[in-house]
Amino acid sequence: MLYNLKALRMAALAAGVLLAMSQLVPAQAVGHPGPKYQWDLKPTGSASQFRGLAAVSKDVAWVAGNQGQVLRTLDGGKKWQNVSPPGQALLFRDVEAFDAQHAVVLAIGVGEDSRIFRTADGGKHWIEAFRNLDPVAFYDCLDFNNPRNGLALSDPVDGKFRIAATSDGGKSWKVQSTKGMPAALPGEFAFAASGTCLVAGPGKTAWFATGGADRPRVFKTLDGGRSWRVTDSPMGSGGAAGIFTLSFRDPFHGVAVGGDFEETGGAVKAASYTTDGGRSWKLVAADKAPKMYRSGSAYVPRTLATFVAVGPTGSDVSLDGGRSWTQFDDGNYDAVECGGFGRKAGCWASGPKGAVAQLSVSR
Repeated sequence: MLYNLKALRMAALAAGVLLAMSQLVPAQAVGHPGPKYQWDLKPTGSASQFRGLAAVSKDVAWVAGNQGQVLRTLDGGKKWQNVSPPGQALLFRDVEAFDAQHAVVLAIGVGEDSRIFRTADGGKHWIEAFRNLDPVAFYDCLDFNNPRNGLALSDPVDGKFRIAATSDGGKSWKVQSTKGMPAALPGEFAFAASGTCLVAGPGKTAWFATGGADRPRVFKTLDGGRSWRVTDSPMGSGGAAGIFTLSFRDPFHGVAVGGDFEETGGAVKAASYTTDGGRSWKLVAADKAPKMYRSGSAYVPRTLATFVAVGPTGSDVSLDGGRSWTQFDDGNYDAVECGGFGRKAGCWASGPKGAVAQLSVSR
């Protein structure tokens, strides 16, 4: 998601301006008194699996999925428009939208199946802005610091993760040198599960997370992807396990969530949190972590420390910055994103069989 909302919030906090407590929207787990989170379904009429999701506001959202399908709503999900790039049967896994008109969508796959498309008129016209020509590269996710600067992440090529960067809002992309990228571990890769394996921060900051190796790791850049530092994570890893999603509420406080998507008996070491911008990560105790694999996460606007996470077996909420989680829904979702300002802020989830929902609070 675009980082403008978080950056503005941090500026306000630095100036000593806190949101009035009456404006906060607290999350509350099922079974406890007070406000409760729930997902309100917004039928799309599609059967696609939407792992790509962009939440512009409570009214405007974009989703992207199988068979090259992209949908957009301007009225909170009451109506959906098919704004797909014509003639594309690609596997879209990420979409980033700046507003109701401007969006960038990523198709994943080996070699030329990895492509990036951009629209500036609400999907009436698309340009192919990037096509991967390396037969080994496989792009997983992308994100933007602001409406001009963004990064896209590929699995390792010649032993190092690869980054493509844009400085013109996604109109053009340039593959970056890997000189400043630490070497990948044997078997290490990123998960193209929800568009949040890479997340952008303020300025030129970004993080991406990995799995597949003997331990998951989190990479961080402060210079727009030219150089990276990497930190080992205490979470579980393996052939189908690791960190699937990252989410930050400010430059210092964030969560990492994941698990093993092939494990049906329960998640192991599935969540962690940071308070120092990703220099270190603290494992969430098993009895306080999501009980099953989760593929997407997001910080909830207008709260001090609330995050939500989604996956095939349900959704969880954390009220304390990721230190503990409680399940509040058992629906199947792959991605979750929040966006917008003030009363226009909204959170959305998307998943298989055309599922899209908006987060609401009941009191």
